[in-house]
Amino acid sequence: MAMNYNAKDEVDGGPPCAPGGTAKTRRPDNTAFKQQRLPAWQPILTAGTVLPIFFIIGLIFIPIGIGIFVTSNNIREIEGNVFMYYGLSNFYQNHRRYVKSRDDSQLNGDSSALLNPSKECEPYRRNEDKPIAPCGAIANSMFNDTLELFLIGNDSYPMPIALKKKGIAWWTDKNVKFRNPPGGDNNLEERFKGTTKPVNWLKPVYMLDSDQDNNGFINEDFIVWMRTAALPTFRKLYRLIERKSDLHPTLPAGRYYLNITYNYPVHYFDGRKRMILSTISWMGGKNPFLGIAYIAVGSISFLLGVVLLVINHKYRNSSNTADITI
Repeated sequence: MAMNYNAKDEVDGGPPCAPGGTAKTRRPDNTAFKQQRLPAWQPILTAGTVLPIFFIIGLIFIPIGIGIFVTSNNIREIEGNVFMYYGLSNFYQNHRRYVKSRDDSQLNGDSSALLNPSKECEPYRRNEDKPIAPCGAIANSMFNDTLELFLIGNDSYPMPIALKKKGIAWWTDKNVKFRNPPGGDNNLEERFKGTTKPVNWLKPVYMLDSDQDNNGFINEDFIVWMRTAALPTFRKLYRLIERKSDLHPTLPAGRYYLNITYNYPVHYFDGRKRMILSTISWMGGKNPFLGIAYIAVGSISFLLGVVLLVINHKYRNSSNTADITI
């Protein structure tokens, strides 16, 4: 049977239907949202509204940047607690595949994930037909140099500086995100039974420290390393040197000796290693980048405001002159 063609059906967006049937349509509902009839506001950008914004941004950002920069440069290594950092250069922890190469369920102590890690950990998921704990490229590349600091006294006998290895990780990481596998006994080796160490590690995860509160997945050196850096040149907290007395500086003036047990090669990725000693201020450790960034943004904004003001003044006067001539 032939069907009559109705142009209205095509306009409405629905196919023709048999007589007596229900008409199908793709027309959106007649509502203010779907028909785009919601009230809208669009700012009218004029010289009178844009130029003050540029100047205000410049006047706010430049003083803030100067304050942050001066505060960062005033951080010294002789007062308060001293923080020891290790630094790496040309190490891209922000690579997408590297950042995803971990199993958070395994790190949180999940027993099933311990023996069956996530596929995101490939190719560091299994080794010697055993699951790797902790799995993934982040854990496999953990920094494992040992740093020891000595003060050389008048008798030239090196006196070791006490380096505190606990209290360097975030509280939420230590107590929430990272947990050892459950088990009734204190034998951590038994809890990790059936797993193997990462390929590049010298020893398994349950032998990272003799202190059971700082061993396994809750080892603070391991936790600090697992928090990936955003830039290829970075530093991570290694140890804390606590101030013992207000009458004496944390690190008195003198000659110091740094002993490094070299385990972490960097030549194959053209990297460099360094050790940093620093105190902190209200804005954290010494880092001039934030202050420089504020100063740069404020200066550029203020300069653009001046340029636009000159252009507006010049062409506005030209336009007024042309109107008078006509």
